Amino acid sequence: MENILDLNLIELKQWMKSNGEPEFRAKQVWDFIYKGTFKFENMNNIPQTVKAKLQNNFYIGMPELIEEYSSKQNDTRKYLFSLNDGNLIECVVMKYKHGNSICISSQVGCRMGCKFCASTIGGMVRNLTNGEMLSQIMKSQNLIGERISNVVLMGSGEPFDNFENVMKFLDIVNSEDGLNIGQRHITISTCGIVPKIKEFADANVQTTLAISLHAPTDETRVKTMPIANKYSIAEVIDACKYYISKTNRRITFEYALVKGLNDSREDAEKLSLLLKGMLCHVNLIPVNEIKENELKRSSNDDVAEFMKVLEANNILATIRREMGLDINAACGQLRRSYIKEKNLNKGV
Repeated sequence: MENILDLNLIELKQWMKSNGEPEFRAKQVWDFIYKGTFKFENMNNIPQTVKAKLQNNFYIGMPELIEEYSSKQNDTRKYLFSLNDGNLIECVVMKYKHGNSICISSQVGCRMGCKFCASTIGGMVRNLTNGEMLSQIMKSQNLIGERISNVVLMGSGEPFDNFENVMKFLDIVNSEDGLNIGQRHITISTCGIVPKIKEFADANVQTTLAISLHAPTDETRVKTMPIANKYSIAEVIDACKYYISKTNRRITFEYALVKGLNDSREDAEKLSLLLKGMLCHVNLIPVNEIKENELKRSSNDDVAEFMKVLEANNILATIRREMGLDINAACGQLRRSYIKEKNLNKGV
């Protein structure tokens, strides 16, 4: 059985044709699914013979809601979902005045090993399919009863480590026949897989690219990000400049501030020099503390001082608004705590 959400409309038309059905049936089925009908039997203008063929070959892969947490601090909800094979993923829905945003996962776990991220503890289990990424949005819309208009791929996993599925996801989520979310309302975050940054640039999509930089030098970056052993900051910056030249899109650099590691005035000056003249924006993030490491968040005063240095050097910077701290809204925290509590995966 195949998840029908993994198919784009062209593929579904081809399936209909090869199974002796008119191609227009694909569009009918597609419209039902992307307007919120998640059972074939509820598609009331589809002939029973077609429904039978669909049920014998496909399932509509909506995840099962396992846990839901609502923040008391702001309008943020975190969902823990179970996939068809029993694997757990999580996503976060944040309500703003300008609309609803969702942060989704692209993998079950992660193999990048970044010390400040809970999703990488225990490694990667598998990639998510494009349909499983789509289903996080569709299920969440169903749960909140409202449309989601902004998508961020910053949940569990490294999107560029699952490049093919992510690109197919982008095509369907942006399609007028799919979820119809504009490319400029989508952000993809990567820890810096240089060849994929360049491949993404060549694809010339209009999504926002965010780079998890978190240090101004290789010596500091390697202390928290193993990817720095493979790609130097110079290589990452070179790939970013290539992306900017190809797309004319501004890059966001994510910078998690860790007390005593990367938050000094000297670090801010080095970062300013590194990014000088680039079409970019720096998103400063007081690091989310997790039990499994010793990293501590920088003080509010140090964060503010760091930002002042960047601004004095004409580097556009903001401090990320923190959402859902009281519900472990940082990527990977809910899945890991649930697994430990339920003892679903000994040794995790």
